[in-house]
Amino acid sequence: MSSKQGGKAKPLKAPKSEKKEYDENDKAFLAKKKEEEKALKELKAKAQKGSIGGAGLKKSGKK
Repeated sequence: MSSKQGGKAKPLKAPKSEKKEYDENDKAFLAKKKEEEKALKELKAKAQKGSIGGAGLKKSGKK
C-alpha cells in the first residue's frame, strides 16, 4: 500500500474567469437589478420591524 493513495484528493483549481466587457444595455440592466435588490432588502428590514402587514391567516381550533 502506497502512502500517497490514502486520504482526500485535492480539488482541481478552477481556471480564472476572464473579465467581461459590458455594453450600455448590460450596464443599465445590472444597475436596475441592483436597485431592485436594494428596495427588496429595505422592505425585508421593515417587515422584520413589524411595520408592514398584519398577523396573517390564523387557524382556529375548530373543524
